[in-house]
Amino acid sequence: MTIALRPSPNFEPRPAGTVIDTLVLHYTGMESGEAALARLCDAESKVSAHYVVEEDGSVFALVPEEMRAWHAGASSWRGAADVNSRSIGIELVNPGHEFGYRAFPGAQIEALIRLCREILERHPIPARNVVGHSDVAPTRKQDPGELFPWAELAERHLIGLWPCGEPTALPPEHVLLAGLAHVGYDIHDPKAALAAFQRHFRPWKVDGLIDEESVGRLRSLLRIVR
Repeated sequence: MTIALRPSPNFEPRPAGTVIDTLVLHYTGMESGEAALARLCDAESKVSAHYVVEEDGSVFALVPEEMRAWHAGASSWRGAADVNSRSIGIELVNPGHEFGYRAFPGAQIEALIRLCREILERHPIPARNVVGHSDVAPTRKQDPGELFPWAELAERHLIGLWPCGEPTALPPEHVLLAGLAHVGYDIHDPKAALAAFQRHFRPWKVDGLIDEESVGRLRSLLRIVR
């Protein structure tokens, strides 16, 4: 695929011996793609990503994959903090919830799929580690949000996971939280962790409340990631 270079100064070496095992998807949350690129390439902003995918499918490379970009911030996945050191970050141009969140265009998703496939061929990233910013920072972030087509990526293109469990009786809260932690979530704020799980795996109802449908989908996911 064609990728345009738009170098950002905001990166540093990864810690020695670090294996890239996580892929984090974001939305830019700004009013335009050009504004997002400008910010990600501004040395004073202290933020960056490895790639940006525009709504028309244009792809920009900002930081070399072997370097540590600054996209996830304070974050945790599967008990490990500093997600930036072991991940590749992709920003999808979208105004986000603050500026008029909307569906991701087909051309943008098609380009993302091609980019993800290439990244997954280069790095040992398991499907369970293809996550959203909200998954690794559930108390701070909502992106890429409930309109992102996780099911399409997983079911049609084998990028990430998509559970389809039937509604199940509610377990004790500590059992539910243990399940969320096993998947990868930071459970210090239980409601935020459950809302992040719902935003990714049950996006049509995101309320952070325990219900039979969320439990069924979590149990189905746990069978996949064991």
